[in-house]
Amino acid sequence: MISKKEKPRDIKERTFAFALEIIKFAQSIDFRNEPLRTLGRQLLRSGTSIGANVEEAQAGQSRADFSSKYAIALKESREAIYWLRLLKEAGISGYAEWEALIQEADEIARIIGAIIVNTKNNRHHR
Repeated sequence: MISKKEKPRDIKERTFAFALEIIKFAQSIDFRNEPLRTLGRQLLRSGTSIGANVEEAQAGQSRADFSSKYAIALKESREAIYWLRLLKEAGISGYAEWEALIQEADEIARIIGAIIVNTKNNRHHR
């Protein structure tokens, strides 16, 4: 997992790095186990789509489009947190980075939330 000193400051890079960590984690899941396979796929979808939506927001055609993509990224980050917590509590063994992944997802969600708030506030001040 990315250490605090190594965390990219740019949200696009940070969500990309998070997606890579989610992919690495998903590779550790026993996909022969049906419930774990289902949960792992859900996490893989939400954890990798955060960055995709952030990337799409950068090319937004309007402030509303930008905000909409960030709102989707926020929902996906909250969903990723849910799946991570669920998988952790379900007792997936052999994975030591639970807290780091959950913390990173939470920090990303907070940053994205702040971007959304700032975008809305800037719209009202013009």
